[in-house]
Amino acid sequence: MKHNFAAGPSILPQYTIEQTIDAIKNFAGTGLSIMEISHRGEEFTAVIKEAQALFRELLDIPDNYSILFLGGGASMQFCMVPYNLMREKAAYLCTGSWSEKAINEAKLFGQVIVVASSKDSMFNYVPTDFVIPVDVDYFHFTSNNTIYGTQIRRDFDLNIPVVADMSSDIFSRPIDVSKYGIIYGGAQKNLGTAGVSFVIIRNDLIMRGRKIPTMLNYQTHLNANSIFNTPPVLPIYSALMTLRWLKEQGGIKAIQKINKEKATILYDEIDRNSLFKCRVINKEDRSLMNVCFFMNDGYEALEKDFLEFARTKDILGINGHSSVGGFRASIYNAMPKTSVQVLVECMQEFENHSIIH
Repeated sequence: MKHNFAAGPSILPQYTIEQTIDAIKNFAGTGLSIMEISHRGEEFTAVIKEAQALFRELLDIPDNYSILFLGGGASMQFCMVPYNLMREKAAYLCTGSWSEKAINEAKLFGQVIVVASSKDSMFNYVPTDFVIPVDVDYFHFTSNNTIYGTQIRRDFDLNIPVVADMSSDIFSRPIDVSKYGIIYGGAQKNLGTAGVSFVIIRNDLIMRGRKIPTMLNYQTHLNANSIFNTPPVLPIYSALMTLRWLKEQGGIKAIQKINKEKATILYDEIDRNSLFKCRVINKEDRSLMNVCFFMNDGYEALEKDFLEFARTKDILGINGHSSVGGFRASIYNAMPKTSVQVLVECMQEFENHSIIH
């Protein structure tokens, strides 16, 4: 068995993989592949509607919000958000590379106020002491930082629209959607295959800003229920299968419990093991999705040896991001606890072998 800790595209539930394979061969009894049917036909319309319904059910999304499935990934939302929402200025919290990219895009549309940044310490903590101006058009933050291993696990309660990039921790914990204006993200970390992004948007925010090109206008996609043009059909279907799987697991509270257990097992071992150290010191800031760690001081030369040792145990994808180095174990919803335990046992065995020799 392979243990896939890749950051994204990442591990999928086996149910999602098997059901998607079946749909590629013969979708909904049509005798055709889902990759060759009409996206406006009743069979695929049913996919869109069920996926939206499960989004609403699992996240308890209020009726005054819409769910869109769009192309372009979360990176497209870096410009769509300010294009649709920004009149003059917006506030951004900078906690990593994806925050920086979103900030740079927003600067094309108006004034960007960076309320706080953790760049001074290579993004290894989440800033807390900052003030959000009351006169901005919206406040934007990235909830989970895949590269640096930090996570914001609270909902901001503000009188301005709150926008969150939840690409890598959506459906991992309960959220109060009513406190947000927009929640968006790419699918390829915690929802499905690469190629589709989701947008949860409060309806009164649509058409707030300037004249907008057709494809970048949320109203376009709302009016057409995400099929204004040909949507990423296969990734949407895969996302639906993951949503079904999530419901079968008991929903968001049940998956959150498992996620906490997995993260605790791994972080406890990193803190205990003499060979390793966690990148994020403050435990409250540590991501439950992406666990980033290094060789401890004095053991840096063993980094490649540990990666190779892990491969002999069928542990894959734990290389840290190229900009950071070290290790990164991504333990998204679909990651079984048994795989985390295999990684912990690998770390323990490597420690014993290294100390003895």
